[in-house]
Amino acid sequence: MIYAKEAVVGSPVVLGIESSCDETGAGLVREGRLLGHAVASSMADHARFGGVVPEIAARAHVHSFTPVVHEALDRAGLRMTDIGAVAVTTGPGLSGALHVGLAGAKTLAYSLGVPLYGVHHLAGHVAADTLEHGPLPDPCTVLIVSGGHTSLLLVRDLARDPIVHLGDTVDDAAGECFDKAARVLGLPYPGGPAVDRAARDGDPRAVAFPRPLTGPRDSRHDFSFSGLKAAAARWAERHRVRGAEVPVADGAAALQEAVADVLTRKAVAACREYGVGTLVVVGGVAANSRVRALAAERCRAAGVALRVPPPRLCTDNGAMIAAVGDLLVRAGAEPAPLDVSIDPSAPLVHAALHPVAPARAA
Repeated sequence: MIYAKEAVVGSPVVLGIESSCDETGAGLVREGRLLGHAVASSMADHARFGGVVPEIAARAHVHSFTPVVHEALDRAGLRMTDIGAVAVTTGPGLSGALHVGLAGAKTLAYSLGVPLYGVHHLAGHVAADTLEHGPLPDPCTVLIVSGGHTSLLLVRDLARDPIVHLGDTVDDAAGECFDKAARVLGLPYPGGPAVDRAARDGDPRAVAFPRPLTGPRDSRHDFSFSGLKAAAARWAERHRVRGAEVPVADGAAALQEAVADVLTRKAVAACREYGVGTLVVVGGVAANSRVRALAAERCRAAGVALRVPPPRLCTDNGAMIAAVGDLLVRAGAEPAPLDVSIDPSAPLVHAALHPVAPARAA
């Protein structure tokens, strides 16, 4: 990533576009302040399949792109000509969905004559917290927990510095565990919110679910939730084999407690090990009530400051992409080239993600 000698003074309004999965999001940010945003979800279209269908998601983005951008502008009280830069998710995510968002963002940037920035989706989740709590402390520990990603990061200057991975999931992410376990418990998709709702009436101590990778010889900062998902499936199956009713509320509460326990235990331990005074928890699973509560409890006990965005900014949205674009603009980052493409499996190294389309054969 190339930076100008000086950061931009008097930053423009940045439009952010998010289309990596089943939400079409548009947000407008200027100098760290959220001006307005809108989200259209195709989740209801996927629910009967028990998961996201890529083709359906891509078609939904095509239909929602323009209305969502106009709705965000209306909420901000702005016009299209007020946009001074466009930021768009270029990875990771579903290939077709990413292509729709990038095509729309390129069209807007070209027609308005403004710079375009490719943004890493997960960096957007990190930046979402800045819209609620201001600039990130340097350094801070970040726990990303979303549908397909669970990572512990050491973040300094999000716009300028490489992002250091302390640990990642080795198989299923926390959100995947919720989705898959919810299915065996007979709960609807998406599993995370369904488990959270069902757990309110359950006993988190009713089932002794395992805490993966928390033993003395295990990786201190990596995660694994595949075994926990399997344990929930076996527990539910034992009840069904006996012809007994599955105590769904207890299963959901115990599962949620296990996930929250592992996530927060490892995150706070990382803060202690690296001498970092702030933990930032972001991503869709950060909206889970038990994850938020247990993180607050353990951070208080450890003397660590906790920052978690409000639930509306935890799930995928365009505001978080605009927040990264705003940081890049103010840091003087070089815009994306005209042939910027997508990278559906992009690793998280920098907030800016400007993959170039491969050259066509002659």
